[in-house]
Amino acid sequence: MFNSKVFITEFVGTFALVFIGMAAGIVQAGLVGVALAHGLTLAVFAYAYGHISGTHVNPAVTFGLALNGTVKWGQAVFYWIAQFTGAILAAFLLKVAVESLGADISGGATLGALTESQPIMAMVFEAILTFFLMNTILNTAVSGKGGAFSGWAIGTTLVVAILAGGPFTGASLNPARTFGPAIFSQPSISNIYTYIIYFFGPLIGSTLAVIVFNFLNGEEVEEIEVDDEDEESDEDEK
Repeated sequence: MFNSKVFITEFVGTFALVFIGMAAGIVQAGLVGVALAHGLTLAVFAYAYGHISGTHVNPAVTFGLALNGTVKWGQAVFYWIAQFTGAILAAFLLKVAVESLGADISGGATLGALTESQPIMAMVFEAILTFFLMNTILNTAVSGKGGAFSGWAIGTTLVVAILAGGPFTGASLNPARTFGPAIFSQPSISNIYTYIIYFFGPLIGSTLAVIVFNFLNGEEVEEIEVDDEDEESDEDEK
């Protein structure tokens, strides 16, 4: 069930997404700059590692693909461990670097106008935006209909989602993107609304996207097996 190549690529991909995305926010690159930083990073790593792990780099995406049967639940657990570990390490390294300059990393947190004032509406925003992202993933990469343009389609979806939702919630769409930095900065991990908005919101959106995708396609997507390294070595011996 455990595949070290999948674990490493998900760890590195999530690390890159959080590190680059946070850094763009910290240096005040602006909404467009932050959106491009996230979207281009996702697109690039989709092409770099897509053939190995699928480049989920997002626990909500992994949840949706496990729900859809594209990956097994046992495999999903290792995806999640890699994703959260990568996100936490990225946030920690940025914290050390930025604080050595006398600043803080709060600018890289996923926060918006609705985060504290209207947490339920913020959750709805996160669910809707994650639905859009997961919808693109399912109808391009998973279905195979996106071909060579799948990575750019997925990355572009994240860009426009951040452009539209950034001012309202920070447009996380990704529990790892929020909770990695939250350990060292904001939003507070002791606040129940943080989980409602940035954990349940993306999971709800991902689930709805899977339901709609399966309804429109009329059948489940064939399961994609991630071969265990032990199985690969056994085959080589034969």
